[in-house]
Amino acid sequence: MARRKNPGLARLEKRLAAIPEAAKEAVKPALIKSAEELADRMKRLAPVDEGDLRDSIAVTPPGGTTPPYSQPGGSRVAGELEALVTAGNSEVRYAHLVEYGTANAPAQAYFWPSYRLNKKRITGRIKRAVGKAVREHWRND
Repeated sequence: MARRKNPGLARLEKRLAAIPEAAKEAVKPALIKSAEELADRMKRLAPVDEGDLRDSIAVTPPGGTTPPYSQPGGSRVAGELEALVTAGNSEVRYAHLVEYGTANAPAQAYFWPSYRLNKKRITGRIKRAVGKAVREHWRND
């Protein structure tokens, strides 16, 4: 004899299966806002001679491609749950040398200090977005 699924259990399974997609959609605006905030901080901390380094700091939204020669990692496609902040491009290939310094020039860190200053805020914003998506989905289903 085949067992019938409890209607309440089927509903719960449906809700749980849908949560990840709802959370993904809800977290994207939080990711982009956080990346833009981080990029703004980096621009404020970047040393300025002619402004090329500062102007090369860019945000790449989910699915977008980072500029060639950008740091960290060069050109790549952002994942569906990634908003990337990069410094440098095909014209500005020295972003990492400014950040870490060279044998002839001291480090003028702007990238990692900005990240450390914003990390807690970014993490909190993303956690809140995911939690809100889960709660809203749970109520509406």
